[in-house]
Amino acid sequence: MTDRSDTPLVELINIGKRYGTGETAFYALSGVNMKIYEGEFVAIMGPSGSGKSTCMNLIGALDTPTEGQYLFNGFHVEHFTRDQRALLRRKYLGFVFQGFNLLARTSAVENVELPLLYRGEPKRVREELALAALEKVGLTRWKDHTPSELSGGQQQRVAIARAIVTEPKLLLADEPTGSLDSHRSVEIMELLQQLNEEQGITVALVTHEPDMAQYAKRIVHFVDGHIADVSGAKR
Repeated sequence: MTDRSDTPLVELINIGKRYGTGETAFYALSGVNMKIYEGEFVAIMGPSGSGKSTCMNLIGALDTPTEGQYLFNGFHVEHFTRDQRALLRRKYLGFVFQGFNLLARTSAVENVELPLLYRGEPKRVREELALAALEKVGLTRWKDHTPSELSGGQQQRVAIARAIVTEPKLLLADEPTGSLDSHRSVEIMELLQQLNEEQGITVALVTHEPDMAQYAKRIVHFVDGHIADVSGAKR
C-alpha cells in the first residue's frame, strides 16, 4: 500500500452492520460515515450497545460490514478475502484491548516479539525491535519480567509495545484503561498521547469514559448505531 496524503487512512461510507434476518434482524450500525486521517488521535465514544465496539471491529478488519464501503488507505476492505483481512491486520494495524492478552509464562520482551514471530522475522531482528518498543513505553528495565511480576499498568504498557513493534499505520485501542485504576489509566492515556504526538502514530480509541476521551484530538459520539455528534478539531 502506498501513502497518499490526500486520502484518509480510514474512510467509512454508509456503513451498516446487521445481525440476524427477518423480524429478528438487528442493526448494530446504520449509515455510519467517518474519516480518520494519518496522525490523528480519535476517540470513539458511546454507552453500552451504541455500536462503538462494532465500529472498532470493522475498522480492525475483525468483522465485515453488511452494507457500505470501508476504505483503508484507499483500498476497499469490504471486498477483501479472509486472508487479505488477516494480512491487513498483521502488516498495518496494532491492537490494544481491555484485557492485556499477554502470555503468562513469557517475558515482556518475548510477548512483544510475538507479532514479529508471526511475520517470520529472525530472532536477532525480533529482539532488537522488541527492545526498542519496550523503550518507547518505558519498560526496558522490566524486559525479563513475566506478567505476574508486573502491575496492571505495566502489563498494558507491554501490550502497547507489542501493538507498535510492527510500526502499524493505525493503533486501535479498545477500552485500554477498563481494567485499571484511575492513576494507571492516566498513565496509559498519557502514553498513547505521547506516541501520537511524538511518534506520529495514528490512534483510534474506543471508550465510554469522558475523562479518557479528552486525551484525543477529536471525539466521535455513537448512539444507537449512529454517529450522533463529532467534537474537537477536524482536518
